[in-house]
Amino acid sequence: MLKMFTTQLMGLFKRIEGKEEFAFEDGARLLTQAPAGEGCIYIFGAREMKAIESEALQGAEPLTSAKVLMNVAELTDADRVLLFTRTSADQEAITLAVQLQEKGIPMVAVSTAVEDGQLTDLADVHINLQLKKGLLPDDEGNRFGYPASMAGLYAYYGLKFTIDEILTEYDL
Repeated sequence: MLKMFTTQLMGLFKRIEGKEEFAFEDGARLLTQAPAGEGCIYIFGAREMKAIESEALQGAEPLTSAKVLMNVAELTDADRVLLFTRTSADQEAITLAVQLQEKGIPMVAVSTAVEDGQLTDLADVHINLQLKKGLLPDDEGNRFGYPASMAGLYAYYGLKFTIDEILTEYDL
């Protein structure tokens, strides 16, 4: 079972990499504006995506200028937001995105794009996690093994590596 999960997980990462290549670049450029200026990159992770907040702030290689988003009212136009949630229909994330849009704060959202999800339209850049169902089949034809936080961390690292590359390139 673990071998099959590993194979499926690697396939998921390849799909994200292949289909979201330009979104990673656009998202990193948008987020880099904060540390290149006078702002911070605020991170919000809904539910299991809180793991990304921890990695960005307390991991072995923290994200430059990162803070956890606690209060939208404290943000300035120099700040940028990186938002993670399971699907683009997550109401908490949509409400936050509307508040950010009203305040004029640019954001990158990372989630699986679903048909009724508004988050993809609200974000300046959206990275689709491509995770519509669990990765493994059971005996009844259902799927299980839904690694949303693993996919989110993969996307986070894709953004982080690109941000670090841009900051190094411009000596920022």
